[in-house]
Amino acid sequence: MSTRTLDTHTAVLKAEARLFTREPAALFWILAFPTLLLVVIGCIPVFREPSPDLGGLRTVDLYVPIAILLATITSAIQSMPPLLTGYRERGILRRMATTPMRPGALIGAQIALHGVAVVASAVIALAVGRLVFDVALPRQLGGYLVALVLAALSALALGATISAVSRTTKITQAIGSAVFFPAMFTSGVWLPVAAMPDTVRDIVGLTPLGAAAQALDQAAAGQWPDWTHLAVTAVWAVVLVAAARRWFTWE
Repeated sequence: MSTRTLDTHTAVLKAEARLFTREPAALFWILAFPTLLLVVIGCIPVFREPSPDLGGLRTVDLYVPIAILLATITSAIQSMPPLLTGYRERGILRRMATTPMRPGALIGAQIALHGVAVVASAVIALAVGRLVFDVALPRQLGGYLVALVLAALSALALGATISAVSRTTKITQAIGSAVFFPAMFTSGVWLPVAAMPDTVRDIVGLTPLGAAAQALDQAAAGQWPDWTHLAVTAVWAVVLVAAARRWFTWE
């Protein structure tokens, strides 16, 4: 990458970062809401008691990775796709294609910014869980990071695919909403994946976020995540990236 290209990408990233920080609603739902949900769960006394059905864990212990996944799907499915579709719908990408500032730089900046937001939200959730509810930090940190990166990649690729197949922002929002609620279920927001019946858990484990949820739970408990869960999440990421590249248009 030439110095001029690098400077161009840096300039685009800085400009998009300024715009991103001026969106308080997006920042709230990505950075604050998942941890607020964790606090609500933690304030319920029964959820702070160890449960034999959860292997001696507390419900609040399981909701730390769930809060992280909620931030991931909010960022990737609800926040990023309307922005990308809006840029295309307003002709911004088409105009950029005629200048040295390529559209790919803008899309890459958005993916990077939303990825950083997910990491920041994860740090907040882990800190609040530890300091407020005495939730243990991940005992297998390396495996936890691998599972988190794969979860973020698969979710962002899903968001890019939604943007690719949507002609307008309204369609993007409609598809995003339709995908968001099943994603919340598979990530364990309604019911922790570890507490699901075996058959349901096996089915959920075939989805990227369901597999990621189980991988994060295993890493939090001190085990290296099951390679099957990591593989499922990685395969989804590859397939969705390929789909987004195949169907995304600049105009």
